[in-house]
Amino acid sequence: QVQLVESGGGLVQPGGSLRLSCAASGSIFSIADMGWYRQAPGKQRELVASITSGGSTVYADSVKGRFTISRDNAKNTVYLQMNSLKPEDTAVYYCYAATFRVHWGQGTQVTVSS
Repeated sequence: QVQLVESGGGLVQPGGSLRLSCAASGSIFSIADMGWYRQAPGKQRELVASITSGGSTVYADSVKGRFTISRDNAKNTVYLQMNSLKPEDTAVYYCYAATFRVHWGQGTQVTVSS
């Protein structure tokens, strides 16, 4: 089994910053990709950012220049630094890790509001 534990969500004002963390543990052979999807009520789930074991990154157009994804392979942990947050970023953020299948974190709420 692989478990993913997310942390770092919360309430922040527009223009503020948050950093999400996601740590993988359990029976891990290798993790190819890690990242986050997000989903707001009434909206489709969307990929926010992903990173491969080699460090290649992909970002949604809506977060480019504001969010930065990184990973510590030794700790099997991925981070999402979110700067210049906007109300449109409000959503539940779900971490994922891909090994032989996709594993999901429990989700963490990010709310951007004044």
